[in-house]
Amino acid sequence: MTEVNKTITKQEKVQAIMEILDELYPEVPIPLDHKDPYTLLIAVLLSAQCTDERVNQITPKLFAKADNPYDMVKMTIEEIKEIIKPCGLSPMKSKGIWHLSDMIIKQHGGEVPKDFKSLEAMPGVGHKTASVVMAQAFNVPAFPVDTHIHRLMYRWGLSNGKSVEQTERDGKRLFPRDRWNDLHLQIIYYGREYCPARGFDLDKCIITRQFGRKSFINEVLKEKAKKKK
Repeated sequence: MTEVNKTITKQEKVQAIMEILDELYPEVPIPLDHKDPYTLLIAVLLSAQCTDERVNQITPKLFAKADNPYDMVKMTIEEIKEIIKPCGLSPMKSKGIWHLSDMIIKQHGGEVPKDFKSLEAMPGVGHKTASVVMAQAFNVPAFPVDTHIHRLMYRWGLSNGKSVEQTERDGKRLFPRDRWNDLHLQIIYYGREYCPARGFDLDKCIITRQFGRKSFINEVLKEKAKKKK
């Protein structure tokens, strides 16, 4: 770490991080395949504790049978469960998918609602899922925090890592509102490629190396020294 970075302000650090992310990820495609707000909502629900790659393998099979709430409620919860089994947590997710589809028909005229309160009132839809749908389907500024963002915000000294709620509040406070939607995807892509939970390499992770939390960097260097002995 250079002398300059030791005295850098948090806002300068945030600006520098955004510039690095913009350079690495000028385009931020949405990682879950979908064609409208409903199919995105289902894909996001399925992605809990499951990789986006696996979700993208399963959703075509599900959407071939039901890509709208009306067709979804014609299926049984058991039928949905069988299709989505490879995504994990299928008993809970299948119930959520069927009941939220029923709710969309009965309470929202068959359309996915465009507000946090209505989305979060649906079974299987937490704040993070609602935030992803608001950001990616309706382009409403949101800062959904997944495990990658929670981990990186802590490693970069931008949040204390105590809870995802705190990480979200810190992210919204530090980053400009008009950047939230792209930034949350950029940080996820960066986390997967350069700053993973396992097999972390400080030499590879340019942002942590330059701007990371000192205690975390010292821990990593200690571990590295141990392995060399």
